Amino acid sequence: MTIQKILIANRGEIACRVMRTCQALGISTVAVYSEADAKALHVEMADEAFLIGPAAPRESYLNIDKIISVAKAANVNAIHPGYGFLSENEEFAEAVEKAGMVFIGPPAAAILAMGGKSEAKALMEKAKVPLVPGYHGDKQDEKLLSDEAAKIGFPVLIKASAGGGGKGMRVVESAKDFSEQLAGAKREAKAAFGDDHVLIEKYLARPRHVEIQVFADKQGNTVYLFERDCSIQRRHQKVLEEAPAPGMSAATREKMGKAAVAAAKAIGYVGAGTVEFLLDEKENFYFMEMNTRLQVEHPVTECITGLDLVALQIQVAEGQPLHFTQDDLEIDGHAIEVRLYAEDPANNFLPGAGQIKFLEFPLEERGVRVDTGVREATNGPGDVISIHYDPMIAKIIAHGATRDEAIENLKAGLDETLITGPKTNLVFLRRLLDEPDFKAGKVSTSFIREHEVSLLPPKAAPSELSLALAAAGLYARRTVAPASGSPWDDRSSWRIAGADKNVFTFKDGDNLLPVTIESGLDAASGVLTLPGGRAMQLKILPAFAAGFDIRLDGQVYSGAVVQEGRHVALMYKGHYEDVHYLEPLAYDEGDEGGVGKLTAPMPGKVVAVRVELGATVKKGQPLIIVEAMKMEHTINAPADGIVEKIHAAIGDQVNEKYELISLKQA
Repeated sequence: MTIQKILIANRGEIACRVMRTCQALGISTVAVYSEADAKALHVEMADEAFLIGPAAPRESYLNIDKIISVAKAANVNAIHPGYGFLSENEEFAEAVEKAGMVFIGPPAAAILAMGGKSEAKALMEKAKVPLVPGYHGDKQDEKLLSDEAAKIGFPVLIKASAGGGGKGMRVVESAKDFSEQLAGAKREAKAAFGDDHVLIEKYLARPRHVEIQVFADKQGNTVYLFERDCSIQRRHQKVLEEAPAPGMSAATREKMGKAAVAAAKAIGYVGAGTVEFLLDEKENFYFMEMNTRLQVEHPVTECITGLDLVALQIQVAEGQPLHFTQDDLEIDGHAIEVRLYAEDPANNFLPGAGQIKFLEFPLEERGVRVDTGVREATNGPGDVISIHYDPMIAKIIAHGATRDEAIENLKAGLDETLITGPKTNLVFLRRLLDEPDFKAGKVSTSFIREHEVSLLPPKAAPSELSLALAAAGLYARRTVAPASGSPWDDRSSWRIAGADKNVFTFKDGDNLLPVTIESGLDAASGVLTLPGGRAMQLKILPAFAAGFDIRLDGQVYSGAVVQEGRHVALMYKGHYEDVHYLEPLAYDEGDEGGVGKLTAPMPGKVVAVRVELGATVKKGQPLIIVEAMKMEHTINAPADGIVEKIHAAIGDQVNEKYELISLKQA
C-alpha cells in the first residue's frame, strides 16, 4: 500500500523531524498537541493539527483513545510514534492496526518481547547474545533482590525493567545503601513507566555504551547500519553520540552487528531498531536492551550511511523490501551529535524550564545539521521549555571526512549557537569537545565523572572581554536605533553637546566593576574603558532583538544579552555568563532562598520527606525528594542544623523557589 497521510503521535524535535521527511516525500501530515504546545513548531509545520488534552502527558500524548480518535477523524492511513511516549507501547501498536491504520514501527509482539528488560534478556540468552551477569526474574521481594545483589557482587546497577533513558536507574556501591536506592528506583520507574519492576545487574566500572542500528523489512531481510558510541552520559542519559565508535576494531563491529541482527530476527523484528551493548576495555560486549523504535541519535547514522531512516521506515511500513544488502553498506566519514538541553550542569545537570529569551542556531553548512522543535527567536521571545516534557532544545550534528574534522565542525556549530533564557549545557558541550581524552577517543560511561574538574570548573570572575561585551551589549540595546529609521524610535540619548557618557557597573562578590562607554555625535562609535583602565575602540553594528554585533579594537564579536532585574545573561561564541549588574532602576531581590531556607530547584511534586520537625541534621543529609520531569531530585542539608519548619508534605505540587524546609543553627 502507499501511505498518503501520516499522524505523528509525538511532539517537539521528533515530530518536526518526521514532518520534514514527509514533506519531502509528498505525504500529508497531521499533528497532535497538548494545551501546553498550542503554539509549538510542530503544530505550525503540520498540514492539520488537533488538540488532544491538557499538558500532563497521561492526559494527552499518552492517551491512546484520544490519538486513535483524532487519526480516524483526520482520515490518516498511518501513524508514526516518534520516540518516547507511546513509541514502545504494544497496546498502542495494536490499537493502530485494529483501527485499520499502519503503525510505522515493529509488530506489537516484537515490542512486547523487548518491552520488559528481564524477558528480553531471557530471549537473548536463547539467541546466544552475550549478557551481563545479573538477576532478571519477576520476583520483586526486597530481601530477594538484596540477596541477588550480594550474589552478583557490589557495585550493582538497579534498572527499571519497563523503561530506559536513565529513569529508574541507580548504582549501588554497598549493601547498606541497597534498600534506599531500590525504593528510589522503584518510585521513579512507577512515575515514568507505570511499572516499578526492576532488575539487578553487575555494574561495570568503565564500560563503553555502544549500540547497533538495525533495520528489517517485512520480507525477512535484516541488516545492521553500523554502530554508535553513546558513552558520554550524565545521570545514565546520553549527552553525546558518535558514529562510528572511535577506536573499535572492524572485527568487533562485525561480531556486534551480527549479534544485533540475531537479536532482531529472534523476535521477528520489522523497521528501525537499536540493540544496545556494553563494551569493555578488551572489546568484550554484552547485551543491555533493545529499543524498538527510532532513536534520538539516529542522525549520526544517517550522516555516515547517506540514508534517511524516517523515509526508510515509511517504505518498509508500505511493504517495500530494503533496496540494499549488508554488502552494499559502507561507512562515510564520521559524525557526532550533541544534545542541547535546558539544564544546569553545575547543579548535577538539574533539568530546567522557562521561556527562551534569545535563540540563534548555526547555519547548516560545513557539515553541521540542527534538529529542533523550537523556533529561532529573531523577532522577540522564543518558545517555552515546559516542565511537563523532556528539556531537550535541539540536537546539533556535525559530519566530517574524519573524526577530527567532525569535532572541528561541531565546535564551529556550537560557537555559532546563541541562547539565553533557561540555563543550558551549551558551554559544557563546548568544553567537552576540547577535552584531550575525548579528542583521543578515550571514552567510557564514567567520562564526565572522571573529567569533572575540567568539564565543570567553579564559577570564575567575569573576564575583561565578558565585561566589555556585557556593557556594549546593554549599550547597543539602549542606544542604537532600529531599522525603521524613525526619530521616535531613536534611543541614542542624543544631546546638543554631542558627548555622552554611560557607566555600567557590574559586581563580583564585594568587588564593583565599572565599565565606561563614551561617545560623540555618533552614538554607535566610542571608547570603552574597562575597570582596570584599559581603553578599547568600540563600534556598535546593527543590532538584532537581544543580539549584538560589536567591534572591539577591530575584532568583531556576535552574541546576545538579556537583562532581568540585576542579572544579565551574556552569550557569545560558546561562552555563557550570568553577570550581576547594578542597574539603578532594577529591584534588588537579595539572596535567593536566604540562609537556612531550602527551596525547590524547579516546579515538581514532593515524593518523600526524610526528616521530622526538630530533628538534628548533618551537612549533606537527604531531607526531601522532589520529582520533576520524571526524575527525582534530592534536597540535602547545606550545613549542620536543626529542622525548624517543614513547609511541604508528600504529594504536594510546589513551584520553583518554593520554600520546602527551614533550618536553624544547632
